[in-house]
Amino acid sequence: MAATLVHCCGSGAGARAAHDTLARTTGTVRGRRRTLTVDMHCHALTLAAEQLVAERPQKLAERELQPRMLGRESFDYTVNVMLKAALPKLTSLALRLQDMDAMGVDMQLLSPAPNQYYYWADPQLARQICRLINEHIAALVAQHPDRLVGLGSVALQHPELSIEQLEHAVQTLGLRGVEVSSMVDGLELADPKFERFWARVEQLGCLVFLHPLGSSLGERLNRHYLSNSIGQPLETAVALSYLIFGGTLDRYPGVKILAAHGGGYIASYIGRSDHAWQVRPDARGCRRAPSSYLHQIFFDSIVYRPEQLRHLIAEVGAGQVVVGTDYPYDMADHDVHRLLEAVPGLSDSDRAAILGGNAARLLNLPPRAPG
Repeated sequence: MAATLVHCCGSGAGARAAHDTLARTTGTVRGRRRTLTVDMHCHALTLAAEQLVAERPQKLAERELQPRMLGRESFDYTVNVMLKAALPKLTSLALRLQDMDAMGVDMQLLSPAPNQYYYWADPQLARQICRLINEHIAALVAQHPDRLVGLGSVALQHPELSIEQLEHAVQTLGLRGVEVSSMVDGLELADPKFERFWARVEQLGCLVFLHPLGSSLGERLNRHYLSNSIGQPLETAVALSYLIFGGTLDRYPGVKILAAHGGGYIASYIGRSDHAWQVRPDARGCRRAPSSYLHQIFFDSIVYRPEQLRHLIAEVGAGQVVVGTDYPYDMADHDVHRLLEAVPGLSDSDRAAILGGNAARLLNLPPRAPG
């Protein structure tokens, strides 16, 4: 797959990339001076990985499992409408770049399509799947380094292998981190099984993008697309709560976590977690009040409403929020500039930080001249 999408850059690619990005960050948007905009939540599909697993019994079983978990109506619409519309954009760089220009997005952080976690894979298959995905995303980035950076995939169901894959993705392929789901084979991300993974993440200084796939509530949410609209934000809130209450963020305070969908519900009702920590000895697994850990976590802006984003910023700080769209799925919110413009009380400097400054710091992007 990578070979069909990528051509080699010439010796002047770096200079052209710098010039092109600078050209895009000049001018104005809605009457304000144009600032760097980095989309931190968007996906790419690796077709070669899909071909590899196509005839595996676990993959074939999805045809029976997914209609039960999503509900028949949501499953049919997802397969026959949403995914058919999204597939060209998941796989075509030309369409992606065209859409980025239309959205006023200078750079995207590419992450694997969440359906490609495949945590059921045995070690040999898992090694192949992640290598295909990671090399594919690295190849896409190499073709347009002025527009794209990337995250890889790791087989967390095999912790030692996942560390090897993490190191290869970051140190060899130049990816900025990895994407993980909210649970792995029924285990929370705070499970002791993953302790060495978090330690290595902190050592490498790379990013972990926490993006759930589906909901552990199963068939209870199989109507009205509740599996996504309610289930996935809940999954993120639960996963983050385990990482906080279980002490993972105490033991590895330097870990960089980006939580999808605004972190789900965690910031909306964090006061209840604080109260439990204060009055319940069984909720004292972390050293400080749970709300204080929100300032260690990064959150994307996919909360849809300006007031909801204002509240998220108030709880976690403007320095912890980045732009995300969820491109190219139908739950995406593409007009990030409109959303930021509508947030009450947001300063120009905070707006610029959320649009791109925080992402540049988080991803260690090279400094750029102002527009």
